[in-house]
Amino acid sequence: MPDFGTVTLWLERLKSGDRSEAVNRLWEGYFCRMVGLARRHLGGRTRGGTDGEDVALSAFDSFVRAAEAGRFPRLEDRDDLWQVLLVITARKVADVHQAEGRQKRGGGQIVQSLAGAGSTEIAIASAEPDPAEATMLAEQAERLLDLLPDAKLRQIAVWKLEGYANHEIAQRLGRSEPTVERKLRRIREAWQGYDR
Repeated sequence: MPDFGTVTLWLERLKSGDRSEAVNRLWEGYFCRMVGLARRHLGGRTRGGTDGEDVALSAFDSFVRAAEAGRFPRLEDRDDLWQVLLVITARKVADVHQAEGRQKRGGGQIVQSLAGAGSTEIAIASAEPDPAEATMLAEQAERLLDLLPDAKLRQIAVWKLEGYANHEIAQRLGRSEPTVERKLRRIREAWQGYDR
């Protein structure tokens, strides 16, 4: 386990964009723990071949991207870091179980909406995309997020697409649920005329 001061230094380097050593050191210090956590939560119940290492890789990648984007402003020490890694890993495990549940019920296309009838919907295939498709989807997501006029709306859109409920987003923002719903309407309006 890395010591407190070193983890704080690595986190600061990661947040400032000095990715190389910081990512390697955080990987060495936490990846095995994340794999163990994922394996315990998966419990050997996966049908699609996903294992604890796959989940931990995805969770670690999500953490690094989010940290570099400044999404964890209060991430300061090893306790904060482990809490974040634990939550991200648990969410990834839940995603695996949810995807397998969909496949068990017939798979097919899943449509995730920003809530509300008549909204623009983004269709996401239940199977993992190949690298070319993943790149294309990531670029398209970036273009959609760039259409939003401020960082707060972009963050709300990301949370919604990550599966957070309106009340969870409201809680994260310290705002009311109607405020979140109003902001989601603004997001839908901004995306309405988007031509892919």
